[in-house]
Amino acid sequence: MARYILKRFAYMILTLWIIVTATFFLMSTMPGDPISSQVKQLPTEIQQTIKAKYGLDRPISERYVSYVGNLIKGDMGDSFVTPGYSVDKIVEEGLPISARLGLQAVFFGLLIGVFLGIIAAFRRNTWVDYFVIFIAIVGVSVPSFVLAALLQKGLGGKGGLPIAGWYSSDAGFIQSLKYSILPTLALAFSSIATYARYMRTSVLEVISQDYILTAQAKGVSKIAIAWKHIIRNAILPIITILGPQVAYIITGSLVIERIFSIPGLGNAMINSIVTKDYNVIMGLTIFYSFLYIVALLIVDLLYSVIDPRIRLSGGKK
Repeated sequence: MARYILKRFAYMILTLWIIVTATFFLMSTMPGDPISSQVKQLPTEIQQTIKAKYGLDRPISERYVSYVGNLIKGDMGDSFVTPGYSVDKIVEEGLPISARLGLQAVFFGLLIGVFLGIIAAFRRNTWVDYFVIFIAIVGVSVPSFVLAALLQKGLGGKGGLPIAGWYSSDAGFIQSLKYSILPTLALAFSSIATYARYMRTSVLEVISQDYILTAQAKGVSKIAIAWKHIIRNAILPIITILGPQVAYIITGSLVIERIFSIPGLGNAMINSIVTKDYNVIMGLTIFYSFLYIVALLIVDLLYSVIDPRIRLSGGKK
């Protein structure tokens, strides 16, 4: 296990280096720069002075070496648009908001999706099964931003649910929950559809196995068969997509945060793209990539916990 983790950690470092390099040079190929787009009214001489302050007048190779060196030290740089406002500070302020929204969506989507998938499999070819299939089709087909607009139109302003915005630091639990309900539903709906579809297929596959028939022949109760044999074995495909789903929802809330005016990392990412804030774009891209890679590693480790037959190192039991 330790050898496997060390090997994966080395791959993580290599992958992040490739992402850093690709992102840096892609940013450099963008037309214009953050200084020119923000201070067009200033004389050219002053613009050149500001560029020299941030090192934008240096060759790209020098800027790359300097950026990677600072990144190794844990410094992702300052925002070009807001001097003195570091990328680390942006992540520190925006991550709790995006994480809460994303984890709520993951929890709600996993809970409802797995439940619907199990019920649909046990009630195959009934109206319950057809209803779950319909939910899965709609969830995969309808984009989250369309669902967000529909939720704002249909539920926004009703029952105290805000149409947009985020709660203040002194808000109570109920008040803060109200602000997160609509964006959480918009994010979780596609996850519900995905988990329900995967779980239904997986349960149907497990039910047809010989050891399920053997357990039934021995007189094992239906509840014991369902919990100990069917669900435990059928949950593995869900674990496979759970890690990427967590990272995807936290990082994929870009449009949702914009629609609901939520001051999270997604909103910061869009603002940085609009203003060509190179350091913020690169810093958030690297951070998102790190979350995704770590999520994949955690999923692999969970395999051996849920199913002891799986050995990550490739050795035999």
